[in-house]
Amino acid sequence: MDLKTQVDIAAGRRPAELVLRNGRIVNVLSCEIHEGDVAIAGGRIVGIGSYDGDEVVDLGGQYICPGFIDGHIHIESSLLSVPEFAKLVATRGTAAVVTDPHEIANVLGTDGIRYMLASSKHCPIYVYVMASSCVPASRFESSGADLTAIDILPLLSDRWVLGLAEMMDYPGVVSGDAECLDKLTVAGERPIDGHAPLLSGRDLCAYVTAGIGSDHECTSADEAREKLRLGMHIMIREGGQAHDMAALLPLVQPETLDRFMFITDDKDVEDLLAQGHMDHIVRRAVALGMNPLHAIRLATLNPARYFGLRELGAVAPGKLACLAILDDLEQCHVTRVYQAGRLVAEDGVAFDTQAEHRRPHILRSSINVQWLEPEDFVIQALHAGVCRVNVIEVREGRLDTGKAIEEVTARDGYLTADPQRDLCKIAVIERHQASGNIGLGFVRGFGLVDGAIASSVCHDSHNLVVAGTNDRDIYAAVVHLVKIRGGFCAVRDGEVLADVPLPIAGLMSDQSAEALNAQLQALHAAAHTLDGKLRRPFMALSFLNLSVIGALKITDQGLVDVDEFALVDLVVK
Repeated sequence: MDLKTQVDIAAGRRPAELVLRNGRIVNVLSCEIHEGDVAIAGGRIVGIGSYDGDEVVDLGGQYICPGFIDGHIHIESSLLSVPEFAKLVATRGTAAVVTDPHEIANVLGTDGIRYMLASSKHCPIYVYVMASSCVPASRFESSGADLTAIDILPLLSDRWVLGLAEMMDYPGVVSGDAECLDKLTVAGERPIDGHAPLLSGRDLCAYVTAGIGSDHECTSADEAREKLRLGMHIMIREGGQAHDMAALLPLVQPETLDRFMFITDDKDVEDLLAQGHMDHIVRRAVALGMNPLHAIRLATLNPARYFGLRELGAVAPGKLACLAILDDLEQCHVTRVYQAGRLVAEDGVAFDTQAEHRRPHILRSSINVQWLEPEDFVIQALHAGVCRVNVIEVREGRLDTGKAIEEVTARDGYLTADPQRDLCKIAVIERHQASGNIGLGFVRGFGLVDGAIASSVCHDSHNLVVAGTNDRDIYAAVVHLVKIRGGFCAVRDGEVLADVPLPIAGLMSDQSAEALNAQLQALHAAAHTLDGKLRRPFMALSFLNLSVIGALKITDQGLVDVDEFALVDLVVK
């Protein structure tokens, strides 16, 4: 629609295409709720006040809220394809997400990023991308690609690519590593997201000086306060595995309101279906005592301003008509969703009207593993008797781990799992170049008394990871993942109890949200027959490779002491 027509409609000289009448506007610009018609034409809001239109929808006193924006998410972690993810979160009032596709980038490089961009077209939400900055996440992981500044630069010319995604290699930035600084330089004036857990003092000053504007790894008020003082925008994470809101919310005051935003980071399909998306975060914030208007602002206007999305984030003339209609403000219950003036969801059902315009995008196979034998998972003892070993300690609801030293008695020259002490064996198998790399170790916290669980979702390099009580089941689980070209499985006595194929890069399903959820429910039920005690054992398993969040992790290269940022021996000498 041309500008003259829009102006004529705004001035009342012509009727609008659509008028939302008898609604209460959630105004995040003035932090108030007021009445008024919302006139829409050409996909945009053209007026607020009293208007006539070709179509008039009486909202019966419901709230007209800006569509929600998730400022940092990895869509791959939902386990859904981009179109299926978009349909699901659209029903919850989400208008846009800013995704870092570094999961698929670690598997397929820039081909994976372009796949995500192509898959996002003709979806009921806007999918913006931050170019992945750390592929691989660290030098201690073997990934399927290695992205340099030269690889990133062409991506930044795409209008849907907003800037540079989380710079996880904070030691590299602080030390002045040339490759890290080159990536920051090519981003220019675009937003650069951070990832700097517990970074403080002069090191944090160096990190901020490099141009990094946000952080989503704060887990305490003190940590967030220091970063806030140095000019960073704080992303409050409330996702599937990490829950930081309760600790950080006291810092959100009227004076600092514009410096915070809500994000999910990682949230799988089960939680999205059961809890919701950004609407769940708003509900959670309100339940913790936050003003509903402030909570909604952190999920709308603030991320829009940080990322320069001037057409989103508020109900005001000139903005895109991306709106969530709520019948309850505090419960953030979404009844209708408009995207650029088009009704895309109602009463929890998405209208996928653009599906016919989407084209299929084919990806190559991503599971390339050297031939495996059962003896590849054997851990040789250095000597007879008792050996002291480093042990990874899983923490419920946390991305970081603890580290401990435990005594393991050698049996027939080997170190084995000890289910009675909650000591499982863990292995990470390189799956990109068929190098044969296998990292072996021990982990506590899964509570398995039998069998093994395995996954090809293994942040961030996404090699194969398996935890189990015996070598037979560990081997059987890994072989099964190779056969199904990636996914999850639970195994006992050499038999597969349940599996979930993830044929898209070994990360995402090609099924609907409901079908995938049913598969996952069966998988978790099977895993719990092994007496596992974690709520999301496969999600916990998937983060044990992440060598940029402490304290002890494991990759295909071996154990990584994240605090020292160095490989360490399994057996303590």
